[in-house]
Amino acid sequence: MKWFLISVFALLMNISFSQNDSFTEELDKGNDPNFSIVHHADTGFSNFNRKVVVFGIDIYAVAAVENSKLLHAANVMAQYLDNNEDGVVDDQLVLTKMHEKCSFMVMWKSENDLDLDLSKEREGQDLGNDETNPNYVSNGRKGGFDATLEEVLHLINNAGHSNAYPREFGQYAGSELSNAMDIARGGKFMSIPSKYPENAWYTYYDQTCDYSDCQTLEYLYWALTSILGAQENRLEEIDHEWKLNTFQKVKNNDPKIFDLITNPVYKLPTILPDGTYMH
Repeated sequence: MKWFLISVFALLMNISFSQNDSFTEELDKGNDPNFSIVHHADTGFSNFNRKVVVFGIDIYAVAAVENSKLLHAANVMAQYLDNNEDGVVDDQLVLTKMHEKCSFMVMWKSENDLDLDLSKEREGQDLGNDETNPNYVSNGRKGGFDATLEEVLHLINNAGHSNAYPREFGQYAGSELSNAMDIARGGKFMSIPSKYPENAWYTYYDQTCDYSDCQTLEYLYWALTSILGAQENRLEEIDHEWKLNTFQKVKNNDPKIFDLITNPVYKLPTILPDGTYMH
């Protein structure tokens, strides 16, 4: 599984970064009733010829990215942030933190497209055109997985939840998230072990994925999307890394993360996005 996180911490607070250094001439609305694809001139994103803005969050795309996939990413972003689809973001604090971090996504066709020259630090996440499968959820969660469900969630959790609720979702040893992860991994491993304990159900071996910034977010992704049903048909594909692929398995075997994720105080999604926000 790929992990690519664009380095970030916003230097400017409460800034309308989509408007400061860009123009938003409408390019192609496509078939979506809620989001328009627009031109931009945002500093540092010259490789990306267009974008969609979702609740103030920019999603950029290179020319080779399909419009339908760019709009799909926008809809998934909107459904994660406004899960009941009433037109209002479920947790304004999470969105505020994302704005403070000047959060963005970039969609690429080739990894060579990921050439950014940012004049200010921003929190970013990437998503590939070919790993975006808009029909995954609507087709009964079968076939090629839709990486949009993962990468969009990584950005929201990283820039949003980790900063809105640092004691609970903070990416550091001792947060509630990290404490639950230590149990899931069969122990507290600050570096990747040569072999995880037999009783572990979260066993991520990527040597580039460190304890705080990466392992925690991957764990949160696996647990939340399993509760939402995204992983229910994927056990053979993912069990080398994650074994609790259904709601019931997470509830029965990982009560600490289950209780954290389902605590209504944090307003995490309860419905898996399907890419049809308010349609």
